[in-house]
Amino acid sequence: MPQKEKESIISQTVSNYGGKLMSYIRPKVKNTEDAEDILQEVWYQFSSLTNISEIVNVGGWLYRVTANKITDRYRKKKTENLEDFVYEDEDGTFSIKDILLMDDSAGPEVKMFQDEIWKKLFEALDELPEKQRLVYVENELNDKTLQEIADEQGENIKTIISRKNYAVKHLRNRLRKLYEDLKS
Repeated sequence: MPQKEKESIISQTVSNYGGKLMSYIRPKVKNTEDAEDILQEVWYQFSSLTNISEIVNVGGWLYRVTANKITDRYRKKKTENLEDFVYEDEDGTFSIKDILLMDDSAGPEVKMFQDEIWKKLFEALDELPEKQRLVYVENELNDKTLQEIADEQGENIKTIISRKNYAVKHLRNRLRKLYEDLKS
């Protein structure tokens, strides 16, 4: 197929399906940026085809590829880290990581607050099911990658990611409760 004809097909397809695909993607992802990234991946895959004129049902092909890209995005989703957990007060924002790693020169009140957070963090870790706790500790405290943990435990990486996400959600909820208790 001549390049000019391929470009014409691509241009017409983008015009016909661009808005429809975005409307399909947007409710299935967290934000517009993710939706735009997925749509761009779909268009890239479509434009890379060598047999573009042989596709019988272009719409069906586009929706199937789009659904696969959405699924891939969820599978590759980065796991949450506790250090991403931030609070905002009247002085700005601060993260749990900032507090936990603050040096001793910050003063006795900060040291007491640090100790309380560490105590609550370990209490919350003890509440987790053993497998979730193990994944969290190995990844966050022992600096192992999730893939290394999966290999060591003979588990699927998706299982390990899921365990880590459950652990982080639990820990965030417990630390959020601590923060709310301290505010009141």
